[in-house]
Amino acid sequence: MVIIVASYNVTPNQPTPTDPLWLSDSDQIGFLGHVPNIFIYKAKHTENPIEKMRNSLSKTLVHYYPVAGRLRLTKGDRMEVDCNAKGVTLIEAQSTKSFADYGDFSPSDSTEELVPKVDYTQPMEEIPPLLLQVTRFHGGEGLALGVLISHPMTDATGIIRLVNNWAKVARGEELLPSEIPFLDRRGLILPPQHSSPDVKLPEWKPVPRTPQMEQKKRSALLLKLTSSQVERLKKKANEKDSKEGVRPYTSFEVVAAHIWRSAAKARESGDNHPTFVRFSVNFRSRLNPPLPQNYFGNALAKGVTPKCYEGDIISNPLGFSAEKIREAAHAVTDEFIRSQLKASLGQGQQDHIRAFFKGQGHLMNVPYAGNHNILLTSLTTMPVYEADFGWGKPIHYGIAQVFQEDRAVIVRSPRGDGVLVTIIIQTELMQLFQKFFYEDLFVSSL
Repeated sequence: MVIIVASYNVTPNQPTPTDPLWLSDSDQIGFLGHVPNIFIYKAKHTENPIEKMRNSLSKTLVHYYPVAGRLRLTKGDRMEVDCNAKGVTLIEAQSTKSFADYGDFSPSDSTEELVPKVDYTQPMEEIPPLLLQVTRFHGGEGLALGVLISHPMTDATGIIRLVNNWAKVARGEELLPSEIPFLDRRGLILPPQHSSPDVKLPEWKPVPRTPQMEQKKRSALLLKLTSSQVERLKKKANEKDSKEGVRPYTSFEVVAAHIWRSAAKARESGDNHPTFVRFSVNFRSRLNPPLPQNYFGNALAKGVTPKCYEGDIISNPLGFSAEKIREAAHAVTDEFIRSQLKASLGQGQQDHIRAFFKGQGHLMNVPYAGNHNILLTSLTTMPVYEADFGWGKPIHYGIAQVFQEDRAVIVRSPRGDGVLVTIIIQTELMQLFQKFFYEDLFVSSL
C-alpha cells in the first residue's frame, strides 16, 4: 500500500514563453493518455530528498516549459499546448512495503501504485501533462520515481532525456547546449504537395473485440537474456540465412523475432492465424532533413511486419522471423514516415481527439492488436540508467502497468550484461511462453 504524504504544484522558477505550442501530426495520433514509467533506486536515505527534487524540477521546467502548460483543443479539432506555466504535479509518498516486497518491479498492481493517478473525468485543460511521484520504501532502503507524462507531449526518447536532465540539474550541474530540448515541431509540417500517401503503407485492419478477448486476463513477467544468450540467438538466426554481402541480423532483430516465435508457440492456435509485430521506430535521423537529436516531441513511426501465419513463424528457423522484422524496419523511410502521418491523422482521429477532450472517448484509437500479434517497444539504445539525482543511478527502469494487449518491452540490463524483456501476455499462456523463451535457446535450428 502506498500512502500519499503531500502533493506539490511545481512551476518554472523563471518567466517562460506564453505563445501556444503547435503539436505535430505525430503528436496527435495513437495513445492520448499518460504513459507510466518507473525508476528504482536502492540507496539508503537519511534525509528526505523531496525538497531537492522540487527545487531542481523548478529549474528544469524553464527549459521544458510546455510540460508545465496544459493541452487544449483548437477550432480545427487539433491539440496544442497552452503554455500557461500552471505547473506539474510532484507527489511525495511512502510505501508500507519494503524494497524486497516488490520483487523485480515487473508491471503489477503493486508497481502501478508507484506512479501518480490521473482523473480523466476532469476537463483535459486542467490535467497536468506531467505528474511525478517520489515513493520511499518502508525501512528506508531506496525509493521509486514514478513518471507519468502525456503521450502527445513526447515519446520515450523525450521522457528519458527529461528525467536525465532533471537529475543533472539536481546534482548542481549545468545543461550543455546539446542537452537543452529542441521544442519547435514545425520540421514535421507536411509540404503542400504531400496531399496523399506516396508509398504503400502496411495494412492494419481492426480486429473486432469479442467478449472472449475482453475476458482474457493478462499479466507481466520480466525475463533476462544474458549477452551470451543474445549471441547464441544471433548465431541461430544467421547460420542458415547468411549470404555474402548481406549484413547479419542485429541483436534487436533476433530478440524481437525470438519473442514473436515464443508467443506463437505458446498460443498453440494452429497454423492458420495471421500474425504480425508492430513496433515503434525513432525517426529523428530518418527524416530528410533530420530532426535534432534533442528534439522533444513524438518522432515515432509504426513499423509493421509483413503478414504471415503463426505456422510459418513456428516451422521456419529464427532467421525467417528476423527477416520479417528487418523488412518492417527498413521500410521506414522519409516518404514512409510522412505518408503514415498524413494517413493517420484523418477525420476519424480528429473525431476521437474531440471526444477525448469531452470525456467521451478512449485513450487509444488504434485498431485492436488481436490475440495473435505483438506490440513491441525497444529501448536498448536509450540511457535509461543515467538519472542520478545524487544518490546513485537507478537499478531498474521499466513500465509500471499491465496493458490489455500482448506487448513486449526490451531494455538493456542495468549492468550491461544482456537485455531485459518485459512480456505482457494472457496469464494462461505465460508459463508456456517462458518455457519456449528459454528452451529455444538450447535447441538447434531446424
